[in-house]
Amino acid sequence: MEVELQKAAHWLAKHDPILAPIIASSPPPQLVPHTNYYQALVSSIISQQLSVKAAATILQRFIELFDGAFPSPSQILSANIDTLRLAGLSRSKATYIQDLARHIIDGSLELDAITQLSNEEIVKELTAVKGIGVWTAHMFLMFCMGRLDILPVGDLGIRSGMRQLYGLENLPTPDDMTAIAARYHWSPYESAACWYIWHSLDNTPK
Repeated sequence: MEVELQKAAHWLAKHDPILAPIIASSPPPQLVPHTNYYQALVSSIISQQLSVKAAATILQRFIELFDGAFPSPSQILSANIDTLRLAGLSRSKATYIQDLARHIIDGSLELDAITQLSNEEIVKELTAVKGIGVWTAHMFLMFCMGRLDILPVGDLGIRSGMRQLYGLENLPTPDDMTAIAARYHWSPYESAACWYIWHSLDNTPK
């Protein structure tokens, strides 16, 4: 992955004169893939619309509900909603986490086989779970799976960064973002380009 990220930096600096100085003054993108997909998805649901600190606190309380070990999908389904809410979860988030567990148990979401799927197929699989939208699926592809060809058009940080860096009058639409990525030849390293934009704003997703 380190070699690929070096290639990405070289490619983007060569093709995008706006990103080039940012790349020169930035560390390599922090895109480190792992295979702990289930825990990552649970954590992503918990962290939605929360600060990093608040999300970490609730996640720890959630784990403590299960004697300090990350619960299996069956354990989550065995708990009632009110028990899950003791961790500080909203009712909707507790429901979403149980829906994720249900999808895993009944086989409608096969995380062990997900690496064989295309980006579009993975987004479709993940967004079938309540509480997982396209943005969460894109973050999963980038930060969990290490897919380098993701353009998260729904991310406000990327939209704000592109508006600032590329001199746009308004926040770019998804079509605008896709056009800029094409103009500066970000493919096949859109994920790295987005990471540099986040970094330039000090707004990298954690």
